[in-house]
Amino acid sequence: MNENSLHFDVIIAGAGAAGLMCAIEAGRRGRRVALLDHAERVGKKILISGGGRCNFTNLHCKPENFLSANPHFAKSALARYTPADFLALVEKHGIAWHEKKLGQLFCDRSASEVVNMLLRECAEAGVSIFCNTKIDAVSRSDAFTLHTSRGEFRAPVLVIATGGLSIPKMGATGFGYDIARQFGLKIVAPRAALVPFVLSADDQAQWCDLAGVSTEVVAAIGRQRFTEKMLVTHRGLSGPAILQISSYWKEGEAVSLDLAPDLASGIEAAAPLFTPGARRDLSALRAHLRTILPQRLAERWLELEPPSGWSNPALAAWEARLHGWRVVPETTEGFAKAEVTAGGVDTSELSAKTMESRARGLFFIGEVVDVTGHLGGFNFQWAWASGAAAGRAV
Repeated sequence: MNENSLHFDVIIAGAGAAGLMCAIEAGRRGRRVALLDHAERVGKKILISGGGRCNFTNLHCKPENFLSANPHFAKSALARYTPADFLALVEKHGIAWHEKKLGQLFCDRSASEVVNMLLRECAEAGVSIFCNTKIDAVSRSDAFTLHTSRGEFRAPVLVIATGGLSIPKMGATGFGYDIARQFGLKIVAPRAALVPFVLSADDQAQWCDLAGVSTEVVAAIGRQRFTEKMLVTHRGLSGPAILQISSYWKEGEAVSLDLAPDLASGIEAAAPLFTPGARRDLSALRAHLRTILPQRLAERWLELEPPSGWSNPALAAWEARLHGWRVVPETTEGFAKAEVTAGGVDTSELSAKTMESRARGLFFIGEVVDVTGHLGGFNFQWAWASGAAAGRAV
C-alpha cells in the first residue's frame, strides 16, 4: 500500500449528472467522498443538453419511458427519487424553469445553473472534486485502489458513473464497461441510441436534397410509436420522432412513417377528389397534398409515389402508402451523433434498490447501466434517480 494514497469512504468515477447526484447524497450522510473526472470541468454533457438550457427532467416519467433487457429494473430507483424531488432542488436554488412540451422541463436561462447548483450542493456536503484526473488502473485488495494521474486514491467503495460511448469528442470512453468486465460482470452490447438514421445511397438520391424539410409523423416499429417531428438531413432522417424510434431499431429492420398522422386512414388525404363534380387528376391531388405536407415534400411524394389510377380503390391504396411509408435505414450516425448509449452493465448483476453489483462495494449508475430513457429529460431523471439510490446506500 502506498502511504501517500488519498483515503476516502467513497470514490466516484465520473462527474456527470449521476456522479454528482451520488456524491451529494453520500456526502450528506457524512461519507468522505472523492469525485474524479478526466475532464477539466464537471457536468460537460449537462452544459450542452437541451440546446444549452438543460432538459433536466420530465413530469411524466414512468418505467415505460425506459429501455432495458429487464424493463422492471428502473422502477425502484425512479419511485424513490422522482421528478418532483429534483424540481424541489431546482426551486430551492431559485433556478427559473419552464415546461416546453410533453412534460419536458428546461432552465429559462442556462444549463450552467444546474451545474452550479450541483457544485454548491457538493460543497455543502463536503465532497472533494478532482478534475483533470485520468484513471489508469483499478485494483482491489482490502479496498479499491485507483491509480491515477494525480496518484493513488483508496476507498472501500467505488461507484462507476463514467457514462457510455455517445459523443466521443467530449471524452466518452468504454472505461465503465472495462471495469465491469474486470470484476466479472456481464455487459449488454452497447449501441447508439437517440440517433439519426442514414439512408441507403438510392434513398439519399431520392430524398436528401430536401434536407431541412420537417413535418409531423408517427414513427413506428412494431408496437412502439412516437408522434413528433421528422427532419430530412443531408444523409438521412432525424428529428425527435426519428431519434425516439432509433433506440428500438435493429439493422435491416423497416421503420413505418405515417406522413399524415392528423388524418384518419382511408381517403382523407384525397377527400376533395371525392366531392361531386371534382376533378380527379394529379394537379388536384397535388393542390390538396400541399395543405397536408410541406410543399417540397408534397411535390416529391407525388413524383415518387403517384396514384396507380383515379378509382376509389386506387386512391385508397395511395393514401395507405402515405400513412405507411416503409423506410429501411442503411445504418445510424453512430456514437458520434447519438445522444445516449443503449445497453451497458447488465442489470441482472446489480441491485435495483442500491445499484451495487455482485462485486461487493462496486456500484454502477447512470448511462453506463443497461437503462436508456426516451428523449425529453428521461435520461437525466435516470441519472438523478440511480445516483441518489447509490448515494443513499454507500
